[in-house]
Amino acid sequence: MSARCCAGQLACCCGNAGCSYCCGPKIRQSRSTRFMYALYFILVVIICCIMMSDTVANEMREHIPYFEDICKGIKAGDTCEKLVGYSAVYRVCFGMACFFFLFCLLTLNIDNSKSCRAYIHNGFWFFKLLLLGAMCSGAFFIPDQETFLNAWRYVGAVGGFLFIVIQLLLLVEFAHKWNKNWTAGTATNKLWYASLSLVTLIAYSITTGGLIWMAVFYTQKDDCMENKILLGVNGGLCLLMSVVSISPSVRDRQPHSGILQSGLISCYVTYLTFSALSSKPAEVVLDEHGKNVTICVPNFGQDLYRDKTLVAALGTAILCVCILYSCLTSTTRSSSDALQGRYTAPELEVARCCFCFGSEGEDAEEKRNMKEGPRVIYDEKKGTVYSYAYFHFMFFLASLYVMMTVTNWFNYESANIETFFSGSWSIFWVKMASCWICVLLYLGTLIAPLCRPSPQYSV
Repeated sequence: MSARCCAGQLACCCGNAGCSYCCGPKIRQSRSTRFMYALYFILVVIICCIMMSDTVANEMREHIPYFEDICKGIKAGDTCEKLVGYSAVYRVCFGMACFFFLFCLLTLNIDNSKSCRAYIHNGFWFFKLLLLGAMCSGAFFIPDQETFLNAWRYVGAVGGFLFIVIQLLLLVEFAHKWNKNWTAGTATNKLWYASLSLVTLIAYSITTGGLIWMAVFYTQKDDCMENKILLGVNGGLCLLMSVVSISPSVRDRQPHSGILQSGLISCYVTYLTFSALSSKPAEVVLDEHGKNVTICVPNFGQDLYRDKTLVAALGTAILCVCILYSCLTSTTRSSSDALQGRYTAPELEVARCCFCFGSEGEDAEEKRNMKEGPRVIYDEKKGTVYSYAYFHFMFFLASLYVMMTVTNWFNYESANIETFFSGSWSIFWVKMASCWICVLLYLGTLIAPLCRPSPQYSV
């Protein structure tokens, strides 16, 4: 390894240089910074999942010599019970949440990557790792643990719901942005009408097919009344959104409103309905022979739940991927602007298949903002690419969401990672609430301009 490479790694760990994968290919500074914070986040999530795993706890007791003596030596209980379970996850997530909240406050109102606070945000990774470890460890020494855990549980619930609401807001914004961008292309090329029609047809086909499929497999002729009511209500909400989106009064205020947005939201409502019904605790009744029979759920896929190791690994992977995707996609500059109600004027829209990415003008500006170094591309030469404070705030909320999800929300005492896919009333109602909030948010964007005509509602 060359001396220059060693110096680059030292700068990455202790200085303000962007981390470039240990002398690997060139990478943009803004991406490398977000990658490192995401890596820290994944590390803590994995630790939380291990703490909630009965399988891991049993393996440690069986294979680690003098396990009980070690536990007593570090004052973690006879079997290290203070280092496992929901209370341990609460403490670790408290440390991670404090870490990201501290950096959120530190990076407020930064618009230039050359400031001292920006240097701290983009470097000093080794010291940040030490700080994160110290905060997570220090949470175990908080006095009056019972009061702390009870209070922190409600903070986690509020933060977790706020994280969900922000993701739903961005989903609604995404649907409006998609329709507005492709509709702008119809002025010059009529093929965009065909594209809009095709995507809308696919969205409503998935919605209709999904609701019919759930009606077949999650209901029975004489039972499952709750499932029938929920499917009827959510199906009716999908129909209501479609009717409102093309009503003359809405179209008069918002010419770009259409059934593409309602189709995409209906698709997501169908997914949340399926996810909620899958998370519902199984109903067991006696058949005519006196045997226990599970009703209102499909018979296939039950073997997956029996392999606890597979369920634990799959649950951890899905949790990390979904939360990281939500955090990283919601911390872009465009997403931040959308949450503040700032949108591109319709006449400036340029129709593109990959409309999620920046336009050619934005790409050119980004290239002018770049400065290449030996192993890192400094793409924030003139200004920041994303909001540092908002980035850390999203990871702060994600820390609370992880804490509540891993500990099964309000059924925390019986939670473990092996039951990640099993039924829980808490998870069921969280998902159903998310479904209805998503519908309300979308309907709000349609109805609000009728009550208060203002440019800030134009999407």
